[in-house]
Amino acid sequence: MHAQLHPELSLYTRIGGDAVIRQLVDRFYELMDELPEAYAARKIHPADLTESGNKLFDFLSGWLGGPQRYIEKHGHPMLRRRHFPYAIGPQERDEWLLCMRLALEGTVADEALRTALYAQFAQLGEHMRNRGGVTHACEHEAP
Repeated sequence: MHAQLHPELSLYTRIGGDAVIRQLVDRFYELMDELPEAYAARKIHPADLTESGNKLFDFLSGWLGGPQRYIEKHGHPMLRRRHFPYAIGPQERDEWLLCMRLALEGTVADEALRTALYAQFAQLGEHMRNRGGVTHACEHEAP
């Protein structure tokens, strides 16, 4: 994460560490299952979201400045490469972001922190888009 509200504290610490990240991930996938308006994003996930949730938890831990669990277990995230087999266009991105925004609203009380996190998720969502127009992949992650 590049933007931090308090440089002395990581976003991992500011959000509340593992407990809040787990709540965020669990709520995110609950919303993806519950919301009909998240259908396109949901259908590119497996029926059982347990492993997806564990991987997102591990990724967010490191992405937010905490323990690098994802890298320890799976190596460099290479997010675009790992997601390239799935058609992720503007609709899937927006549905994913809807679920994340609502999950943030339900788990992160600090409005300024929530806003900063959502801005980072919006950049991540756009980075993951691989259909429906020009994307800007990092060279080292090109498929």
